[in-house]
Amino acid sequence: MGPLAGVKVVEIAGIGPGPFTAMMLADMGADIVRVDRAGSVFGGDPASPPKDVMNRGRRSIGVDLKHSDGVATVLELVAGADALIEGFRPGVMERLGLGPDVCLGANPRLVYGRMTGWGQTGPMAPMAGHDMNYIAVAGALGAIGRPGERPQPPLNLLGDFGGGGLLLAFGVVCGILEARSSGQGQVIDAAMVDGTAVLTTFIHGFMAMGIWTDERGVNMLDTGAHYYEVYECADGRFLSVGSIEPQFYAVLLEKTGLADDPDFARQNDRSMWPVLKERLAAVIATRTRDEWAEIFDGTDACVAPILSLGEAAHHPHNVARENFVTVDGINQPAPAPRFSRTAGSIQRPPSHAGQHTDEILSEWAGLDADTIAARRTSGAVA
Repeated sequence: MGPLAGVKVVEIAGIGPGPFTAMMLADMGADIVRVDRAGSVFGGDPASPPKDVMNRGRRSIGVDLKHSDGVATVLELVAGADALIEGFRPGVMERLGLGPDVCLGANPRLVYGRMTGWGQTGPMAPMAGHDMNYIAVAGALGAIGRPGERPQPPLNLLGDFGGGGLLLAFGVVCGILEARSSGQGQVIDAAMVDGTAVLTTFIHGFMAMGIWTDERGVNMLDTGAHYYEVYECADGRFLSVGSIEPQFYAVLLEKTGLADDPDFARQNDRSMWPVLKERLAAVIATRTRDEWAEIFDGTDACVAPILSLGEAAHHPHNVARENFVTVDGINQPAPAPRFSRTAGSIQRPPSHAGQHTDEILSEWAGLDADTIAARRTSGAVA
């Protein structure tokens, strides 16, 4: 059932980090109802689920949030929920009549989770933005890339999902835990710029210690060092080398035939890094990626093949740990982290918008068939 079995969450449908938060909570057993816009409800065969696997694990109700009875419907769901999560710009939920004050009035124990890029306050709070904008202002984007080249956005994994969705999921669980002891709910202001800044904490520590410079691509962990770098192999594919500790670095040198080279003994002489990087690159270019993977397999060199998304699911380690699963014909990452006693699971495939409207209104809100029919007729739900 998962460690969050029994937890009930209302998700106001959105994009990016909000749905990721809901997916993480659902994978851990929470009962989540996604409130989709009534205008997005076009029907759909439950036997053919949508392919957006980030919407897995929860049921959907179609609601017109601009209809007074639609707002009333959401508040009825909120009354029995542990948490609500939303990802609109500041002020939107208030204008809809579903702001924190109203929802906490309906349920004083409610944890009200808000996901934005810039946060609920601050001069940039009302502005639009995307992942790379948030990680740029947090200082993370400027630190990623090669020296003398443009910063390199790390997909939208850092802001949307690491500094955003996971931050909100953590905040919601913390809030629910606190509410169970205090009997009082509260508002969680989760911002991607905040979460990304927190993720850079260790770098700020390194800078304070004088072992990191505020220049990208020249430090130990940003590909400045020859022993922490990506190298191209003979077949045009790539190898990740992260041999930081001396004992791991020694294995790297042994397996590449460089153990007796006096230059490579100067591992942390920064003046040598560019030269050593070129020489190591030349050696790695003599074999294919998979040949190197076999050479380093079972060693402590901290070297691994760089796999494509399609390849990752078939790597022996991922297969052994069942890190990817197939649900309704779609291969996707399995729930994480793992619990020894209350394992998480994918509760259901993604839902069509509004697929569970009637059962949710009956089960969560306790409405009878006539009331549900009346709301459907009025357009409040779909």
